[in-house]
Amino acid sequence: MHRTCRPARSIALAGLCSVLGGCLFLPQSTTRYDPACGILENHMTLQAYQVAAFGGCRNEGCAELLVLAGAVSAASFVVSGSVVVVGEVVYWLEAKGRCMVR
Repeated sequence: MHRTCRPARSIALAGLCSVLGGCLFLPQSTTRYDPACGILENHMTLQAYQVAAFGGCRNEGCAELLVLAGAVSAASFVVSGSVVVVGEVVYWLEAKGRCMVR
């Protein structure tokens, strides 16, 4: 089961959550069987979780809360995105090494 549209959907969701605020991004590990090599491959993806929805705010305190939520969302995207990129490289190297041994 290969997901070709996954990165585009993740980028669109990341953009939407960054604009709206209240999202956290967390890395998630998955495992998939590769029949060509006969091994289990690990993969990492970036998952967005909506923490809260801030609708109907009208005062200055609410605006500050929205700015803070956007900053937290952006920071979690950068940190978790970096973890996913490094994890994917490590998992890819591990899978290639195990596949060459077979």
